[in-house]
Amino acid sequence: MGRQRKRVVTGEAAPLPRKDEKPSVLHRKEKKKKVDIGKVFINISIGLCLFSLIWFFYALYMRSALAKRVVTLHPSAYVLDANSTSADVSPERFWGSYRPQVYFGMKTRSPRSVVTGLMWMRQFSDMDVNLRHTCEQGDRLPSYGWLMHDGLTFGIQEVRDSDFTLTTEFVKRMGGDHGGDWTWRITAKQQSSAPHAPVISLMFYAAADTQGSLKAYVEERNRLGSITGFSEELGNFKITFRKPVTGELSSVKYASYNYLQTVTPGLERLTDIVKNSLNRRFVYSPPSGEKRHYIAVETYKPPHHQHQQKPADTRKESDFVVHQVTVQTPFQIEVLFESGSFRNRPNQLVGTTMTEELEKRKAAFDVKFEKTFGLESKGFSQAHIKFSKAALSNMLGGMGYFYGQSVVQSLYNEYPLLYPEGALFTAVPSRSFFPRGFLWDEGFHQLLLSKWDPQVTREATAHWLDLINMEGWIPREQILGDEARSKVPAEFVVQRNENANPPTLFLALQELIEQYSSNPGMAVSQPTLPFLRRLFPRLKTWFEWYNTTQSGPLPNSYRWRGRDKDTNLFLNPKTLTSGLDDYPRASHPSADERHVDLHCWMALASGIMASIAQLLGEPHQEYEHTHRVLSDNSLLNELHWSEQLHAYSDFGNHTQAVSLQQEKVYVPPGQPRHQFPVARLVRAVRRAPKLQYVNALGYVSLFPFLLQILKPDSPKLEHIFRDMRDSDKLWTPYGLRSLSRADPLYMKRNTEHDAPYWRGPIWININFLAVRALHYYSNTEGPYQEKAAVLYQELRTNIINNVYRQYAETGYIWEQYSDSTGRGQGSHPFTGWSALTVLMMAEQY
Repeated sequence: MGRQRKRVVTGEAAPLPRKDEKPSVLHRKEKKKKVDIGKVFINISIGLCLFSLIWFFYALYMRSALAKRVVTLHPSAYVLDANSTSADVSPERFWGSYRPQVYFGMKTRSPRSVVTGLMWMRQFSDMDVNLRHTCEQGDRLPSYGWLMHDGLTFGIQEVRDSDFTLTTEFVKRMGGDHGGDWTWRITAKQQSSAPHAPVISLMFYAAADTQGSLKAYVEERNRLGSITGFSEELGNFKITFRKPVTGELSSVKYASYNYLQTVTPGLERLTDIVKNSLNRRFVYSPPSGEKRHYIAVETYKPPHHQHQQKPADTRKESDFVVHQVTVQTPFQIEVLFESGSFRNRPNQLVGTTMTEELEKRKAAFDVKFEKTFGLESKGFSQAHIKFSKAALSNMLGGMGYFYGQSVVQSLYNEYPLLYPEGALFTAVPSRSFFPRGFLWDEGFHQLLLSKWDPQVTREATAHWLDLINMEGWIPREQILGDEARSKVPAEFVVQRNENANPPTLFLALQELIEQYSSNPGMAVSQPTLPFLRRLFPRLKTWFEWYNTTQSGPLPNSYRWRGRDKDTNLFLNPKTLTSGLDDYPRASHPSADERHVDLHCWMALASGIMASIAQLLGEPHQEYEHTHRVLSDNSLLNELHWSEQLHAYSDFGNHTQAVSLQQEKVYVPPGQPRHQFPVARLVRAVRRAPKLQYVNALGYVSLFPFLLQILKPDSPKLEHIFRDMRDSDKLWTPYGLRSLSRADPLYMKRNTEHDAPYWRGPIWININFLAVRALHYYSNTEGPYQEKAAVLYQELRTNIINNVYRQYAETGYIWEQYSDSTGRGQGSHPFTGWSALTVLMMAEQY
């Protein structure tokens, strides 16, 4: 065989391998490599898919968990036991005037209480129907308010209407298992200026709030003699309506009677139900006098809305009974509530028996008032003392018991959620305009109430802290129940969990600690220590929430969240969360802001936390350290002292070159103007903002002094005292104005609809803090002690004189006072923090 010749192929494809020929090793490796890479990619893809799915479900879970946090209550034990307000545990406080939103009414401190109340209207008046029920500024009453109220056993209120005066009195008597009995007495008198004795219809009512039942007993045709009822909290009870008399020992007066028995889906509907049940067909025919048709309740006819599909009200309906008595002044009527479990009552609490009880309570009130506040010994006139009793009584008579659910939202909730149901026993700022709980107001309220009755302060504070969620947040405005919600504009109903409010409850806790420490053996102070022990776990979380969620851009700085974001519409975007609403802050809200008032609140709170922890034997070093750092005057100066203003100031992205101007709306030629939007006032910025001190001199500038953070030898006090006493800046004959007259935003509107609020007017809560601080610096050794003493006397005198003078002239204590005339303005009566005038009179700080 010859040798096989080697074939040399150029430019031709390689021959296909034979079937029986094995692939080369290199080829096999390449193929294997490709398969391995493919598997890796597949594995990676599967892994990524699995990771994405896990991450997706984890993110969903976390979002769901975070979304639930806002409506998850704090895990620690409640400060108050579940039945702490029941008739078993607290019978003396069970019944009370806990309906501050109505002119006169009572209920129990229970979630679904039977409520009682009074409506009235003048017959034969020029107005068609002038029904009075809920406290309304629109009623334009010359005055109304409690003259005496001890917060426990009795109250006396005077209501001046157009040409008559109603005096509403109540007295309670303990007995039985359900809070005992009470009696109302309504006395009506013609005012001396009225030409004819007016004829008035009083409408007494009872309503069962979704539980319990009421049964009416009618006598003599239309006269409702009594109501009997039953509820879980009250057991069996009876309400008796006595006939009107001229005086306590006189005979029965002529009157016309009517009644209404129906049901209501909610307590906020009571006024409407009565209005829609009125009829003019009844005749008032006194023995001597002409017969006239009058307006009275008959049958409730729900209003019919044409072409309007109203959603059905799915709430459970409750019994509602009204007793109307129409009678000419003067007269007196008594209503008696008797508990079925009070079996050994010595007599009925009516007539002379009620008068005697009332006189006893009044005498005890007078003795306690002088013992507590000592105004007679300070030389105040009887007129001033009567005013101060009314101020305290209106705050006590303005205590409310509310039950329901807040509407809340967090960043993790697409829509608002309902907060867990809860109760709140709290004072209210104004019965007419703010008849609900406000977090930063309540701390000021309790400064006064803690002097009168520390138990009220302990209970109110406990109720507020029992509403805290797991994050440490408390909704700052408590709108609980249908009655409360019906009084609030929709845009203010939803509470957001990033928003704070000044933690003024620490002021009240500071007072309780001082009372306890100065005399731990006193009976009224003894419950304070166990109260603080139960409160402390919630208090720690509350403090930590502020310390983390409201922190600022620099270490140990703080920033209020929740500023208005629509900078186009506001001259200076509001900071509602600070409590000082439209007070000038940085013109362009940003995360770079530092707020001096919040810094001072945190310095105060950390110091009080340290005191409480030490008192309880809990670790206190961290709170002390925080207090020491935040109270360091050098740090305060570094963060907040403006050399340009020579005052403490906020810091942020700011320009003063802003104004409100008419918006330009382009209307194409030939087009009618009315088809285009109405021109609004919008903000014009003439100079770009930059990071700088805000340089607005006013209440915020004073906070290191107000909360006594400044050392008594701080040279900054000299600047502060000079600005305070300068009438071109903060000083007025009526108190300190909220913003310097020299400030560009002094008395400037914030929008076309928002009048200036904290931009000049005098507010009593901040003036109280100023008087309190002056008292401290005037009694503490330092270079400014003498100056503080002079300012103290002047400022205290000015405030007391003006608030009293306005009360004497107008019949009201007011929300704020004009810095130019001293006249009361804003909502009224405002016997929230404006009642702190009593403490200034007593010099108790």
